Amino acid sequence: MPDVNGRPDANGLRAERSARRPHTGPRASRGAAKAGAAAGTKAGTEVRTETGGREMTTADELTTTEAPPSEVEDFAQEIADQVESFLIALREIARAEDLATGVPMLLLEVSQLMLAGGRLGAISDVVPVERFEPDTGPDPDLDELRERLGYLLTDVDVYTEVFDPYAQPPELLNGRLSDDLAGIAAALVHGLKHHRAGRIDEALWWWQFSYLSSWGAEAGAVLRALHSVIAHARLDSAREDSA
Repeated sequence: MPDVNGRPDANGLRAERSARRPHTGPRASRGAAKAGAAAGTKAGTEVRTETGGREMTTADELTTTEAPPSEVEDFAQEIADQVESFLIALREIARAEDLATGVPMLLLEVSQLMLAGGRLGAISDVVPVERFEPDTGPDPDLDELRERLGYLLTDVDVYTEVFDPYAQPPELLNGRLSDDLAGIAAALVHGLKHHRAGRIDEALWWWQFSYLSSWGAEAGAVLRALHSVIAHARLDSAREDSA
């Protein structure tokens, strides 16, 4: 979740706008090919770094040192389209206030969003040319969306999630679907504002970083919770009918 101050840190929060871009974790390689995002969308694409290293993304025989700008723009546009589609659907679902159709539609929309996230996670690191992130203006007010979702999901809003399945012992925590969905929307809108301003690299950088550090995990937890709601509704009902 971004805060009001600026660039995200390793926990998904944004550091002051005057701070350097992160140099740890997924952002460590400043020398990665600038167009690695688009190159990574081709299966088997090899991206050479400025230091001579190599990064293999997903599967094709094409080898390149830098993808054409048009490929980067096309990839960013595809992600932007998926982001906009999710945001529009989320608002419509919250406005309809119909739990019977709302939960299945949320499951569908979050599943499709995770495809965009998977594509962002599979490509090479996106490293913008500019050292500082340009100001995108005030963050959107999503309180109404959060409240509408909370009202829609009243009976199933709170869920329990395993925070880290590899921790000993695994840590359980409670979450709210409405809070997580609003948080995901906030992260997506931030990148979308960069994209609409023509800052393609900044948009891809933000979407990739925030996916890896925050909204990817949140969307995964939401997806599991929504799946569980539907599975219980369908399977428990079927067992009762056959009893």
